[in-house]
Amino acid sequence: MNTDLHITDARIEPVAAKVLADERLSADDGLALYESNDLLAIGWLANHVREKRHGNLCYYNINRHINPTNVCGAHCRLCAFGRDNNAAGAYSYSLEEIWERAGQGVAEGATEFHIVGGLHPDLPFSFYLDMIRGLKQRFPQVHLKAFTMVEVGFYARISKLSVRDTLLAMKDAGVDSLPGGGAEIFNPRVRKIICDHKTSGRMWLDIARAAHEIGLRSNATMLYGHIETPEERVEHLLLLRDLQDRTKGFQTFIPLAFHPDNTALAHLPKPTGFDDVKTIAVSRLLLDNFDHIKAYWIMLTPKIAQIALRFGADDIDGTVLEEKIYHDAGATTPQHMTRAELERLIRAAGRVPFERDTFYNPVDRSKMPPARTANRTADFIPQTSLSLNV
Repeated sequence: MNTDLHITDARIEPVAAKVLADERLSADDGLALYESNDLLAIGWLANHVREKRHGNLCYYNINRHINPTNVCGAHCRLCAFGRDNNAAGAYSYSLEEIWERAGQGVAEGATEFHIVGGLHPDLPFSFYLDMIRGLKQRFPQVHLKAFTMVEVGFYARISKLSVRDTLLAMKDAGVDSLPGGGAEIFNPRVRKIICDHKTSGRMWLDIARAAHEIGLRSNATMLYGHIETPEERVEHLLLLRDLQDRTKGFQTFIPLAFHPDNTALAHLPKPTGFDDVKTIAVSRLLLDNFDHIKAYWIMLTPKIAQIALRFGADDIDGTVLEEKIYHDAGATTPQHMTRAELERLIRAAGRVPFERDTFYNPVDRSKMPPARTANRTADFIPQTSLSLNV
């Protein structure tokens, strides 16, 4: 056993031996990690794996979130974002408004648009394809990371297409990869309570597999800190690991801390910082076939995200710009962070900032055209800006 590692919980000694020998952990190992309070030992092990893979680097990107609509027919108990069509605060952007927001991101130097939204009962699939085509035409240099597995399943249903054909239509329109949202917890017991009308856990995995099979990479997530058990968290992680063994299509895993405010589960306590960093660490140790573990600063807070960079995380996400989903659920973090601020946070945590594109290639700003200033976005954005309320 490494003499730098001090273990106070004997239950994780055999787990540590496996980690140091580069052996795959089992479900029982994962449960032992979750049930242990020896956080420093667990963090040491996760950091050991993280530094073997990525050294002292911490990845980030310049990205722009775009949420086309918050109208959603799913009515998940975990959600504060979705609205009925005529409810206060409901919105649906027109294509011109979406392209305008995208232009604001380009003015900030964005290399990625992160696009997710509600399951609008009246918007046709063609609306989303037109949106993607318009974005790709106007901003061909920007990566389009668009639509969760839940959205893909919904589009397949409303368009009466197979999942594969839906994904092929998205890819043909210009989608470059998929985000990882909507996974929540795969276990049917949990899903029945928190998101009964959403795509099942098994269907989420099937859609991810189909996306990977046609060459679309994706991220993966787990929403923790609500009604799930440690066993259900481990089950979720191992289902992702099994699919990754088969497709190798996941590039990043993002543990998402549940924010209960303004949801039907507002009576539940928020996850603690202890649980946040332990979940990051356990994820790094169990997901041995995932290259990257992300500490999503929007949900964790910048301070916890900094700590997570020593507990297995190698990515802190990006500048984001106008995050809505978790702020509707009570997140008090900023909705945007500048490149300089992100790099300062990373350096203060003792890591070396590495600006990446969506596929973790380095971004060399010296070889890129200068970002357009905000007052010049009209040069390449349609002038019409009409709200689409349907």
